[in-house]
Amino acid sequence: MNRALRVRLAAAIALVLLLHLTLLAEVRIAGVRPDAPLLLAVVAGLAAGAERGAIVGFAAGLSADLFLSSPFGLSALVYSLVGFAIGSFQSGILRSAWWIPVVTAFGGSAAGIVLYAVVGATVGETEMVGVRLALIALLVGMMNALLAPPAMRLVAWALRAGPRERAYAT
Repeated sequence: MNRALRVRLAAAIALVLLLHLTLLAEVRIAGVRPDAPLLLAVVAGLAAGAERGAIVGFAAGLSADLFLSSPFGLSALVYSLVGFAIGSFQSGILRSAWWIPVVTAFGGSAAGIVLYAVVGATVGETEMVGVRLALIALLVGMMNALLAPPAMRLVAWALRAGPRERAYAT
């Protein structure tokens, strides 16, 4: 990654984290709010592939971990796995339809919430797995699906190739 790409990516992660901690913190349905850093990992995997999805997921998760009381690194681990998984599947997806990122954001976000709870329970946070987990995953998936179109535009801007990268692209 060149310097301009890293700066744009850092700016996108900072913007998403700022929105997550301020504006989106007030958006709640049944006590559940959207998970913007997880959404960023999902759409980065969809837009840029497995490697960049994992990188963005790790950076977004590590940034989010600074503000959470869960074990440090849990979000970074889960979000990087989600970004990698979505990126691995994206090569077989034709993204010309407008609804593909929306459906992918729903499924990837819901799966990410479940994975977060399961990995959290594995490291001793057993209260993460409970009777409301399915409802939480469903609601986060729905809210993140609504936020997917602007998130895709942000990721497309942040991860666009510069002139030197395009010259060597295969």
